This record gives sequence, C-alpha cells and structure tokens, in this order.
Amino acid sequence: MANRITSLFNIEYPLIQAGMIWNSGWRLASAVSNAGGLGLIGAGSMYPDVLRSHIQKCKAATDKPFGVNVPMLYPNIVEIMDIIVEEGVKIVFTSAGNPKTWTSWLKERGVTVVHVVSSVKFALKAEAAGVDAVVAEGFEAGGHNGREETTTLTLIPMVKEQLSVPLIAAGGIASGKGMLAAMVLGADAVQVGSRFVASEESSAHINFKNSVVEAKEGDTQLTLKELAPVRLIKNKFFNEVKALYDKGTTKEELTQLLGRARAKRGMFEGDLEDGELEIGQIAGLIHDIKPAAKIVEEMIQEFGAAKAEMAEISI
Repeated sequence: MANRITSLFNIEYPLIQAGMIWNSGWRLASAVSNAGGLGLIGAGSMYPDVLRSHIQKCKAATDKPFGVNVPMLYPNIVEIMDIIVEEGVKIVFTSAGNPKTWTSWLKERGVTVVHVVSSVKFALKAEAAGVDAVVAEGFEAGGHNGREETTTLTLIPMVKEQLSVPLIAAGGIASGKGMLAAMVLGADAVQVGSRFVASEESSAHINFKNSVVEAKEGDTQLTLKELAPVRLIKNKFFNEVKALYDKGTTKEELTQLLGRARAKRGMFEGDLEDGELEIGQIAGLIHDIKPAAKIVEEMIQEFGAAKAEMAEISI
C-alpha cells in the first residue's frame, strides 16, 4: 500500500493511531507500529519525565517508526520538545497552536512534522509553515474539534483541493470501509482514535473502554466550544455542562465546572459520572475490545475487500 504517507514515515500501511490524552501510551504506540501502522504517544497527558519514560519504553518495544503527538498549549512545551529531540524521535504531530512556532525548529533537527487542523484555512497555514503533512479532522472526532462543525465528508475534499503536502483524514474513521472512503475523497492516509481507545493496549481505564463499546448513536455530543471543542459521552458531568448552557453561561463558569484533571478522572481513572469522557461519534460502531494489532489487521483486510467490491461495480 505504498503512497506518499507510507514513504514519508517508512511504514507499511497508511494508517496512523491518534495521540489521545490518557489513552495513547507506549504500549499502544508500539503495538500499532509493530502491526505496520504509525503509533503515536500522546504527550498531552504526560509530565516531561513521564514522556521520556514512555519514549524509551516504546523504543525498546519496537524497531519500527513511531511518533509523539504534542498539543502546543502544553505548559512545559520547551522541555517536551527538547526531550523528543534528545531521545531521537523522528516524527512529531503538533496540534492546538500555531504551527510556525515549532515546525522549523523541529525540521532543523531532522524531525518530520505533521500538524492537526479542522479547516481549510488552518491547513493552508500549516503548509505555509513548512509542515511535511497535515491531518484534517472532522466534526465527528472525539478530540479537539473545529468550532465550525465541518464534517470529515466535506472537509477532506475541500482541503485536498488546495493542499500540496500529503493529507491525513481523521474523524469518524474506525473501519477499512471508512478508510477507503476517506482515501477516495483525497486523503493519503487516515488517523484513527476512538477504535484504538477500545484496544487492549490503550492506557484508558476499563470502565471508559466499556462505555465506548456500549455507546450508541446519539450518545455523544460536541460541547465546550468556548474552551476547546470536545465530543463527550453524555453522563452526569455532561448534563451539568448542558444545564449551564441552558440557563446562559459564561466562559468563567464553564472553566470553574471543568476544574482540573476532569479528563484524567474520566478516561484514566474510570469515573463515568463526574469524569470527562472524550470519544468520537464512531463509538456507535465499536462493539468490542481487542488487541491493537488485530484492529490494524481487520481494517486493512476490510479496506482491500471494499476496494475490490467497488471495482466490480459498473455504472
């Protein structure tokens, strides 16, 4: 399945695991890389010394390429970037910030840089900043989405129309059929998050994994746009957020309700009532917890079967 992305990262399949906070430690990243995709360590939930440990353990667990996802709002961003370079990580996905801030610095040190965006406007800014590829993430995703609520189905072709660097599609992709659809729309690869949350190697709490498997259509909703747009499973915390919106809320009230470590409480510690449970709409199609390698294998097999099936259709 060689293309621009597999060549860029030196991987077998154009399939990238998202670097999700509280879910994407070294076990998941190394498992996906060993299976032929690109695994990412999610630095957003790690102190610098913890990140260094995860990088070192990942290097010991795989001889395949892997990367680190870095939200640029991270308070220890300078230390984080220094650790990444010191440990010899060659692939960095940046998000939640201006790509100009770190792209040149990283590339001067031999790092391949990818930036995550949610609009055509920011995709072009990322390309102008010199990134090697762009992830365009649609409204369906569980992580930090665009306030415009542009869906993957419309975002990918609009970005593809104007972008020159390789394009990675994200948001609502958890199967080989979804992967094929995204690539038909113009993506060179896909980034998958929610499906890997429900993997054996994910560092998420088993309570959260089970809640993902049990989720149905309509059980998630995008909210907290005033802070950072996220898609949450509807629980007690979500209902408290909704109650604030219903009465007319302020950014300060939302910040106070959110408090500290709300995402850790939900996804990592398994508090399904008062925790923040971030997951994509595609959770409604995730029905089991299985090894990451099996997820990769099944997606690639389904991709091939769907592609062959489409080739047989005559219009």
